[in-house]
Amino acid sequence: MLPVTNYCPDQNIFTPCQTNLARRGYCIHQEESNISSVNPPPPGPRILLSGASGMLGTALREALATRNTPFINLVRGTPAEPNQLQWNPAGAQAIAHSEGLEDLTAAIHLSGANLAARRWTPEYKRAIGESRIGSTRALSTALARLSHPPKMLLVASAVGIYGNRGDELLDETSPLGKGFIADLCREWEAAAKPAVDAGIRVVHLRFGVVLAAGQGALARLVPLFRMGLGGQLGSGRQYMSWISLPDALAAIFFVLESPSLAGPVNFTAPNPVTNAQFTSALATQLHRPAFLSVPGFALRLALGEMARETLLWGARAYPAKLAASGFQFSHASLVHALPAILDPRVDLGL
Repeated sequence: MLPVTNYCPDQNIFTPCQTNLARRGYCIHQEESNISSVNPPPPGPRILLSGASGMLGTALREALATRNTPFINLVRGTPAEPNQLQWNPAGAQAIAHSEGLEDLTAAIHLSGANLAARRWTPEYKRAIGESRIGSTRALSTALARLSHPPKMLLVASAVGIYGNRGDELLDETSPLGKGFIADLCREWEAAAKPAVDAGIRVVHLRFGVVLAAGQGALARLVPLFRMGLGGQLGSGRQYMSWISLPDALAAIFFVLESPSLAGPVNFTAPNPVTNAQFTSALATQLHRPAFLSVPGFALRLALGEMARETLLWGARAYPAKLAASGFQFSHASLVHALPAILDPRVDLGL
């Protein structure tokens, strides 16, 4: 086929168009500038966080920043940063300006008053419930009303939902238990129903005790053990399901990227320990004796119902869903976790 002479605007002359695909009135190098990419890159993830001021939430915000993942942080007070959005879970409209929440990748809800902060008075029990159940219902309802809701919602829960179960090995299919925490968690998880009904993939993160250097449970225990005042609580036979902070963060990102995971997921290491085993391992790691024992009656006398359910009861939870999905724990056993967490080079502020 002979070259076709056409007017070429780029050269402002009539010139042969050197292609067998030439057509009269068509200039290939003029049109190609108007052709967009056939496969444009998909938009990056965008995450909504609530209750992100605690130990886990702070670490999660830092991890998202490291990954250059944009996130919106829901706050109760006046926003102080561009990525903060004010909300009031107890208000008639939890989030007044929800336009920026359209097309989110995921929402992660970690709100909840500290269970072990003080004795459980009736007033504090109501505060605990509202901080979890009420806020989850408010956020789920707000997300469900969006024109383009997030693909998934991750909501914190706890292995306390199984109640006091002795040495029974518990996975996500196990029957739920009894007690204040078990009842609380049952209602907590049920409060996400508006999101489920809206087609959002909801995952309930049933956390065990999260172990981190200088934070959470270890922030209270390590100073006592360093002074030689550590010891088992009650009989020491109650199980403690735990997970290291790095594994908890890694598991959150794993769940975000695993569409098959939904419903309850145990966020615990695969090797739960008894209180006596934990006491011995911590004392060994800190090179301190742990001969003392705090009688159960003394704890109940001092702290009431809170001591019974948080210190003297236990659940031996196994992360069956994470294990079956291929998640790899960095700290699968306590003997590996404690040295990594309590590295002597880390400043614990003690």
